[in-house]
Amino acid sequence: MPENNEDGLAGFNMLQIDQSAGVNQQPSNQPATKDLPDRGSWDTKLDFILSVIGLAIGLGNVWRFPYLCYKNGGGAFLVPYFFALLGAGVPMFFMELALGQMLTIGGLGVFKISPIFKGVGYAAAVMSCWMNMYYIVVLAWAVYYFFASIGTDLPWRTCNNLWNTKTCVSPIDRLNLNCWPNSTTPKAQICNLNQMNVSASLLSDPVKEYWERRALQITKGIDEVGSIRWELAGTLLVVWTMCYFCIWKGVKWTGKVVYFTALFPYVLLVILLIRGLTLPGAFDGIKYYVSPNLSKIGDAEVWIDAVTQIFFSYGLGLGTLVALGSYNPFKNDVYKDSLIVCCVNSGTSFFAGFVIFSVIGFMSHEQHKPIAEVAASGPGLAFLVYPSAVLQLPGSSIWSMLFFIMLLFIGLDSQFCTVEGFITAMVDEWPHLLRRRKEIFVLVVCVCSYLTGLSCITQNGMYVFQLLDSYAVSGSCLLFLIFFECVAISWAYGIDRFYDALKDMIGYYPFVGWKYCWLYVTPFICVSVFFFNLIQWTPVKYMNYEYPWWSHIFGWITALSSMLCIPGYMVYIWFKTPGDTHQKIKTIVRIDHDIKTLRIKMQEKKTKKITEC
Repeated sequence: MPENNEDGLAGFNMLQIDQSAGVNQQPSNQPATKDLPDRGSWDTKLDFILSVIGLAIGLGNVWRFPYLCYKNGGGAFLVPYFFALLGAGVPMFFMELALGQMLTIGGLGVFKISPIFKGVGYAAAVMSCWMNMYYIVVLAWAVYYFFASIGTDLPWRTCNNLWNTKTCVSPIDRLNLNCWPNSTTPKAQICNLNQMNVSASLLSDPVKEYWERRALQITKGIDEVGSIRWELAGTLLVVWTMCYFCIWKGVKWTGKVVYFTALFPYVLLVILLIRGLTLPGAFDGIKYYVSPNLSKIGDAEVWIDAVTQIFFSYGLGLGTLVALGSYNPFKNDVYKDSLIVCCVNSGTSFFAGFVIFSVIGFMSHEQHKPIAEVAASGPGLAFLVYPSAVLQLPGSSIWSMLFFIMLLFIGLDSQFCTVEGFITAMVDEWPHLLRRRKEIFVLVVCVCSYLTGLSCITQNGMYVFQLLDSYAVSGSCLLFLIFFECVAISWAYGIDRFYDALKDMIGYYPFVGWKYCWLYVTPFICVSVFFFNLIQWTPVKYMNYEYPWWSHIFGWITALSSMLCIPGYMVYIWFKTPGDTHQKIKTIVRIDHDIKTLRIKMQEKKTKKITEC
């Protein structure tokens, strides 16, 4: 069977236009104006593996996994984490890469395998747009802090700056304050600061004030827009420029960029770990990180956190893995590649926890506070906890620069791979319109994403950022999308036909357990966690700020903008397709073609479109 498949692929590949001799070379039976540039492919397997590692290893590995591990029972969190990994994470990661490699097309075109589910591709594209808008803002913050760290000292060390309030006091100075119990509220305290008696609950920290009053210059609420933070607009432009030049020449260029962007963060993580382990209190932090609390395993929230962390960390559901896999040769052993990347991803998450909690243990030791009071997740870790920690290190500016440049490179390859996934889906869907103009199209996407991203760097931008993070690219949206993606392949197209196609492609059948994961386990996990999320839903907050009602409506609109693509497209294509119910099912739900036939038909259709143009 593999031999016959190679014959079919040979015919398939002969239909492609050879660009190796230059753009002017053309088939003898077509004029030069009908030629399209070659779609491109990875130069080496290592290019592909590093690109997928760069996508999968992002900010969530550094600022979310360690916190979730600590929050949900330390080492005990690994039980639901690995269950979710084996039951949903690895199977879907493998499926998306394999699907792109099978059909050599992006996230929209792959649903020719079951056309009624093409709305999943559109939903992924919409979610990618939302993610391109807000995720890169974190990198702009990191660049801002990197530049702020250049100098002899860090600007968030003291309270003597223009942006500081009268109640600002550093953690070290706070230990020396004269405080006493409040006579009316015994559990509260009054402290003497700058010859004023101030409630201890009103005391502020210079690191927090730098973040909110200098970097963000945050307003009191989302309804107070304020002005654009032009310094952040500049750093956002820097990051989008880097992103553009990482992908503008296609995957051959991207495959070379990731040698630096994917590997350099590991160098920095190792340096930061070595430094962290030499600090007093470091091993107390690590012990707190890994000590199991088995009572947490029965908590539903722990399982929800494990599943959503897996899906976000592995870049599932966005069409990006499909796009990266589509540039592989058909016979590439994508199964082994998937297992390698999954091991590296989860290993990096666990490794990053040692880096972070060695520093948190040090902070706990220096500030005489419990570890629970200094541990944090998300932006709070990157822009509040770690900046506080480096203040207490010799050569604090150097360690600060190393940390924020690490954040930049960890997030950058995830960002440009996500953009590449969106670009690939669009270009493959309309090749005659976009492939010749791909560099211009990439520029347009980057410019539009930059302009819309400015809404996250106005003075109320943090509230917008938090809203998009909680709604537009929430775990519920991702679970909804991945459920239908899994059902489209395992139930609509047919798991046995898909498994046979895998054997044709890699030369052997993968572990049979993945088949049952795709059929039962993964859909069950998605549905269960989706409904748990809805049941336990609480309105999003930023710190103690409660959003107005209209902002939640806007949030749900952003969430539904991707989710409704799936049922909406189903209704559209069902009524558009001619024939009775039986004919429609054979045409758009469970097609008759195997993968080899489908590949050839797809290429014939593509060639016909090019000729007509």
